Amino acid sequence: MFLKLYVKVRVFFESTEGASAIEYAIVAAMVAAVIVVFITPISKEVTDIFTGLRDALIDARPAAPATP
Repeated sequence: MFLKLYVKVRVFFESTEGASAIEYAIVAAMVAAVIVVFITPISKEVTDIFTGLRDALIDARPAAPATP
């Protein structure tokens, strides 16, 4: 019984499968942090571009015909 438990505990501590999952989680967290840092300035610029386009389209549309 103790030998079986000893072998299972030893195999558990020698396993490297969990290390890969932890590494992937760290990489995912780093990518998320980079996205959060860069999204705010970029989103303002994109919003300004689309606002400028909208304003240009509103100014460029023809006037409504006069009703008799």
